[in-house]
Amino acid sequence: MSNLAQDQHSDTGRRGRDARRAARASRGGASIPYITRQSPLVEFLSEEAMQIIEHNAETLLEEIGIEFREYPNALKLLKDAGCDIKGERVRFPRGLAKKLISTVPSHYTQHARNPARSVEIGGKNTVFAPVYGSPFVHDLDKGRRYGTIEDFQNFVKLAYMSPHMHHSGGTVCEPVDLPVNKRHLEMVYAHMRYSDKAYMGSVTHPDRAEDTVNLAKIMFGDEFIDQNTVLTSLINANSPMVWDNTMLGAAEVYARNNQACIITPFILSGAMSPVTIAGTLTQVLAEVWAGTSFVQLVRPGAPVIFGTFVSTLSMQSGAPTFGTPEGSLAIFGAAQLARRMKMPFRTGGSLCASKLPDAQAAYESANTLMPTLLAGTNFVLHAAGWMEGGLASSYEKFIMDCDQLGAMHVLAKGIDMSENGQAMEAFREVPPGGHFLGSAHTQSNFENAFYRSSVSDNNSFEQWDAEGRKDASQRANAIFKRMLGEYEAPAIDQGVDEALRDYIERKKASMPDATY
Repeated sequence: MSNLAQDQHSDTGRRGRDARRAARASRGGASIPYITRQSPLVEFLSEEAMQIIEHNAETLLEEIGIEFREYPNALKLLKDAGCDIKGERVRFPRGLAKKLISTVPSHYTQHARNPARSVEIGGKNTVFAPVYGSPFVHDLDKGRRYGTIEDFQNFVKLAYMSPHMHHSGGTVCEPVDLPVNKRHLEMVYAHMRYSDKAYMGSVTHPDRAEDTVNLAKIMFGDEFIDQNTVLTSLINANSPMVWDNTMLGAAEVYARNNQACIITPFILSGAMSPVTIAGTLTQVLAEVWAGTSFVQLVRPGAPVIFGTFVSTLSMQSGAPTFGTPEGSLAIFGAAQLARRMKMPFRTGGSLCASKLPDAQAAYESANTLMPTLLAGTNFVLHAAGWMEGGLASSYEKFIMDCDQLGAMHVLAKGIDMSENGQAMEAFREVPPGGHFLGSAHTQSNFENAFYRSSVSDNNSFEQWDAEGRKDASQRANAIFKRMLGEYEAPAIDQGVDEALRDYIERKKASMPDATY
């Protein structure tokens, strides 16, 4: 073969591989359904250990108490329920918190505007949602910079197109080019317009939570909203042992409207909780009990997810660390406590402290994602795109993480013990010393036999060298650009879209821009 023919052959092969890789990474918004796990759970806590942690959490609430700051309605509801109130410190008589949270449903449906995208939260189900809350964004071309509404929309589009992402998420990055008091309107609209997957609401002010609910009512109807859940929103404790008025106000809005709250202690162990895992889990349970009790007093039966975000802390620098064994043990322990409370569970994701989508990012994320799945997590926030300890949403890492989410789908299926899975016909066909590549069993199964990464390069060194010596982040860079170039918005009723925009523009016009 001539050099020219070899070059043409190599170029054709490269284009074909690139096309197949792009097709696997982006399927026009076609999602694989959320995971229903067949894999066994990994549990580290014995029954005795869980009893000890539960006893200690009740002692913590009874003797030390938890503060509900600057929110009189919470204090009134809790006092009427039997709590001891001194100022803003709330102490729960032993057994009261467990009684109050008993009305939480063990699972619920979050309805998407496309019913095929609705997700079941709880039980054996695992739902992946994107990175949340990053003020910065990062890509290989422009580097680290503040997020904009265009970046926000891009991440919504990527989540919509990624087949292994089940949920559109919430604050996929912070669009700092919009006024603080108005940006939530465009953020919520982006989820509603550029995706038809389930999404999260604004929690930075009770009025912004109200706007989220009002926009959802335009999309779904008032009666549907009252009887069904279309929003799952993140309510963070101000650890240690404080619930502040911003989070309580947003939680009350969502609970009153039958929308789900993820009641989540946000803990850097060693600074915001004790350094020990058992001590941290005790605090997690106490904070979840207290926050969930308030939600159930607002509306008994309102959906709540038992949430936790636990990272360890470097005792040398004070910086948060991710992918540590202690973090994994906290994930496993908290999951057991959530199941003990008969509540859906949220934790984990693809977490890392790395500043680039590099080897550190990969191994720290893997060391967080694997325990997340094996612990039996129901709602996984930060499943893709998280970088720099949550300060940056990375385009390339979003693609790399979604690729690994696909692998988790396969792992969660467990081992196939069907007749085909046992493969006895293959053994009967292939003699000793033969090979299985040409067997009928291999031929009928090869297309779906193994998970095929959309990012990894498994070709020969020579092939990789000829194709530009690209690493995983460079391949992911090309994939996200191709996906955004091929994006097509899901259809939406024109009247609904006009009503959404009318609400948003009227609300914007009703107040001056604010920076806080």
